[in-house]
Amino acid sequence: MASKLLRACAALLLGLAFLVGTSLIGTGAAASASPRPETDAVRTVTYDASQAAEFRAAVDEGARIWNEHVSNVRFVAGTPADVVVYADDGWPRAQPTGLGSGRVWMGRQAVQEGHYPVRIAAHELGHILGLPDRRTGLCTDLMSGASAGTSCRNPNPNSAEVAEVERNFQNGRGAVVPGVTISEAPALAR
Repeated sequence: MASKLLRACAALLLGLAFLVGTSLIGTGAAASASPRPETDAVRTVTYDASQAAEFRAAVDEGARIWNEHVSNVRFVAGTPADVVVYADDGWPRAQPTGLGSGRVWMGRQAVQEGHYPVRIAAHELGHILGLPDRRTGLCTDLMSGASAGTSCRNPNPNSAEVAEVERNFQNGRGAVVPGVTISEAPALAR
Protein backbone atom coordinates (compact mmCIF):
# COMPACT_ATOMS: atom_id res chain seq x y z
CA MET A 1 0.00 0.00 0.00
CA ALA A 2 2.81 2.37 0.90
CA SER A 3 4.58 1.72 -2.39
CA LYS A 4 1.37 2.51 -4.35
CA LEU A 5 1.01 5.74 -2.40
CA LEU A 6 4.66 6.68 -3.07
CA ARG A 7 4.21 5.98 -6.80
CA ALA A 8 1.04 8.06 -6.92
CA CYS A 9 2.78 10.96 -5.14
CA ALA A 10 5.75 10.73 -7.48
CA ALA A 11 3.45 10.73 -10.51
CA LEU A 12 1.57 13.71 -9.12
CA LEU A 13 4.80 15.64 -8.50
CA LEU A 14 6.10 14.85 -11.99
CA GLY A 15 2.80 15.98 -13.49
CA LEU A 16 2.90 19.24 -11.52
CA ALA A 17 6.52 19.84 -12.53
CA PHE A 18 5.58 19.32 -16.18
CA LEU A 19 2.62 21.71 -15.94
CA VAL A 20 4.64 24.39 -14.18
CA GLY A 21 7.51 24.04 -16.66
CA THR A 22 5.29 24.35 -19.72
CA SER A 23 3.42 27.33 -18.31
CA LEU A 24 6.72 29.16 -17.71
CA ILE A 25 7.95 28.73 -21.27
CA GLY A 26 5.61 31.39 -22.64
CA THR A 27 6.65 33.87 -19.93
CA GLY A 28 10.35 33.70 -20.63
CA ALA A 29 11.08 32.38 -17.13
CA ALA A 30 12.19 29.01 -18.42
CA ALA A 31 14.38 30.68 -21.03
CA SER A 32 16.22 32.60 -18.34
CA ALA A 33 17.21 29.35 -16.66
CA SER A 34 19.66 28.65 -19.49
CA PRO A 35 21.90 31.22 -21.19
CA ARG A 36 20.98 32.47 -24.65
CA PRO A 37 23.27 30.97 -27.29
CA GLU A 38 24.30 34.37 -28.65
CA THR A 39 25.59 35.47 -25.23
CA ASP A 40 27.67 32.34 -24.67
CA ALA A 41 30.38 33.62 -27.03
CA VAL A 42 30.51 37.17 -25.63
CA ARG A 43 33.83 37.93 -23.98
CA THR A 44 33.73 40.47 -21.18
CA VAL A 45 36.68 42.85 -20.98
CA THR A 46 36.76 44.76 -17.71
CA TYR A 47 38.34 48.18 -17.68
CA ASP A 48 39.36 50.52 -14.88
CA ALA A 49 39.28 54.22 -15.75
CA SER A 50 39.70 55.42 -12.16
CA GLN A 51 43.18 56.72 -13.02
CA ALA A 52 42.09 58.43 -16.25
CA ALA A 53 41.48 61.76 -14.42
CA GLU A 54 39.53 64.20 -16.60
CA PHE A 55 39.24 61.57 -19.36
CA ARG A 56 37.14 59.10 -17.36
CA ALA A 57 33.86 60.07 -19.05
CA ALA A 58 35.53 59.91 -22.49
CA VAL A 59 36.81 56.39 -21.73
CA ASP A 60 33.35 55.30 -20.58
CA GLU A 61 31.90 56.75 -23.80
CA GLY A 62 34.55 55.01 -25.91
CA ALA A 63 33.70 51.68 -24.25
CA ARG A 64 29.98 52.30 -24.80
CA ILE A 65 30.61 53.01 -28.49
CA TRP A 66 32.44 49.71 -28.95
CA ASN A 67 29.66 47.89 -27.07
CA GLU A 68 27.12 49.35 -29.52
CA HIS A 69 29.07 48.18 -32.55
CA VAL A 70 30.39 44.70 -31.71
CA SER A 71 28.53 41.66 -30.45
CA ASN A 72 31.12 39.14 -29.26
CA VAL A 73 33.08 41.34 -26.85
CA ARG A 74 31.74 43.68 -24.19
CA PHE A 75 33.56 46.36 -22.18
CA VAL A 76 32.44 46.52 -18.55
CA ALA A 77 33.82 48.94 -15.97
CA GLY A 78 35.21 47.14 -12.94
CA THR A 79 38.11 45.66 -11.05
CA PRO A 80 40.11 43.58 -11.22
CA ALA A 81 40.54 45.00 -14.69
CA ASP A 82 41.79 43.54 -17.94
CA VAL A 83 42.50 47.10 -19.12
CA VAL A 84 43.75 49.96 -16.95
CA VAL A 85 43.45 53.50 -18.32
CA TYR A 86 45.73 56.32 -17.17
CA ALA A 87 46.02 60.04 -17.91
CA ASP A 88 49.36 61.72 -18.55
CA ASP A 89 50.82 64.73 -20.31
CA GLY A 90 52.16 62.88 -23.36
CA TRP A 91 50.48 61.51 -26.47
CA PRO A 92 47.77 58.85 -26.26
CA ARG A 93 49.06 55.31 -26.50
CA ALA A 94 48.09 51.72 -25.79
CA GLN A 95 50.09 48.72 -24.70
CA PRO A 96 48.08 45.57 -25.32
CA THR A 97 49.29 42.60 -23.26
CA GLY A 98 46.97 40.24 -25.10
CA LEU A 99 43.68 40.36 -26.95
CA GLY A 100 41.34 42.26 -24.61
CA SER A 101 43.97 43.21 -22.06
CA GLY A 102 46.59 45.91 -21.54
CA ARG A 103 47.12 49.54 -20.62
CA VAL A 104 45.93 52.77 -22.22
CA TRP A 105 47.25 56.28 -21.64
CA MET A 106 45.00 59.19 -22.48
CA GLY A 107 47.53 61.88 -23.39
CA ARG A 108 46.81 65.50 -22.67
CA GLN A 109 49.13 66.70 -25.44
CA ALA A 110 46.80 65.46 -28.18
CA VAL A 111 43.78 67.04 -26.49
CA GLN A 112 45.64 70.33 -26.06
CA GLU A 113 46.32 70.27 -29.80
CA GLY A 114 42.59 69.87 -30.45
CA HIS A 115 41.99 66.12 -30.83
CA TYR A 116 38.62 64.86 -29.59
CA PRO A 117 38.95 62.86 -26.31
CA VAL A 118 36.12 60.42 -27.08
CA ARG A 119 37.69 59.55 -30.45
CA ILE A 120 41.04 59.09 -28.69
CA ALA A 121 39.47 56.75 -26.11
CA ALA A 122 37.61 54.67 -28.72
CA HIS A 123 40.77 54.50 -30.88
CA GLU A 124 42.99 53.35 -28.00
CA LEU A 125 40.42 50.78 -26.91
CA GLY A 126 40.46 49.58 -30.52
CA HIS A 127 44.12 48.64 -30.02
CA ILE A 128 43.09 46.59 -26.97
CA LEU A 129 40.59 44.83 -29.26
CA GLY A 130 43.44 43.89 -31.61
CA LEU A 131 43.34 46.69 -34.19
CA PRO A 132 46.54 48.33 -35.45
CA ASP A 133 47.05 51.98 -36.41
CA ARG A 134 46.11 52.62 -40.03
CA ARG A 135 47.00 56.33 -40.45
CA THR A 136 44.83 56.70 -43.56
CA GLY A 137 43.97 60.30 -42.78
CA LEU A 138 40.27 59.46 -43.20
CA CYS A 139 37.89 60.59 -40.48
CA THR A 140 35.66 57.60 -41.26
CA ASP A 141 38.49 55.29 -40.15
CA LEU A 142 38.64 55.25 -36.35
CA MET A 143 42.03 53.58 -36.47
CA SER A 144 43.46 56.39 -38.60
CA GLY A 145 43.80 58.16 -35.25
CA ALA A 146 45.44 61.57 -35.22
CA SER A 147 46.16 61.41 -38.97
CA ALA A 148 42.52 62.41 -39.57
CA GLY A 149 43.27 65.83 -38.05
CA THR A 150 41.83 67.83 -35.20
CA SER A 151 38.59 68.60 -37.02
CA CYS A 152 37.64 64.90 -36.99
CA ARG A 153 35.20 64.13 -34.19
CA ASN A 154 34.06 60.69 -35.37
CA PRO A 155 34.47 58.20 -32.48
CA ASN A 156 32.79 55.29 -34.28
CA PRO A 157 34.52 52.33 -35.89
CA ASN A 158 33.67 51.71 -39.54
CA SER A 159 32.20 48.41 -40.74
CA ALA A 160 35.61 46.95 -41.66
CA GLU A 161 36.98 47.75 -38.18
CA VAL A 162 33.91 46.22 -36.54
CA ALA A 163 34.25 43.08 -38.67
CA GLU A 164 37.94 42.79 -37.79
CA VAL A 165 37.21 42.98 -34.05
CA GLU A 166 34.50 40.35 -34.43
CA ARG A 167 36.99 38.07 -36.24
CA ASN A 168 39.67 38.78 -33.63
CA PHE A 169 37.43 37.55 -30.83
CA GLN A 170 36.12 34.60 -32.84
CA ASN A 171 39.69 33.50 -33.57
CA GLY A 172 41.27 34.58 -30.28
CA ARG A 173 43.95 36.79 -31.85
CA GLY A 174 44.38 40.28 -33.26
CA ALA A 175 46.83 42.17 -35.43
CA VAL A 176 48.69 43.89 -32.58
CA VAL A 177 51.78 42.47 -30.90
CA PRO A 178 51.33 42.00 -27.14
CA GLY A 179 53.70 44.13 -25.07
CA VAL A 180 54.44 46.65 -27.86
CA THR A 181 53.33 50.20 -27.08
CA ILE A 182 51.34 51.80 -29.88
CA SER A 183 51.77 55.56 -29.75
CA GLU A 184 49.67 58.22 -31.42
CA ALA A 185 52.53 60.70 -31.37
CA PRO A 186 53.41 62.18 -34.75
CA ALA A 187 56.52 60.57 -36.24
CA LEU A 188 58.69 63.58 -35.40
CA ALA A 189 57.55 63.65 -31.76
CA ARG A 190 58.49 60.04 -31.03
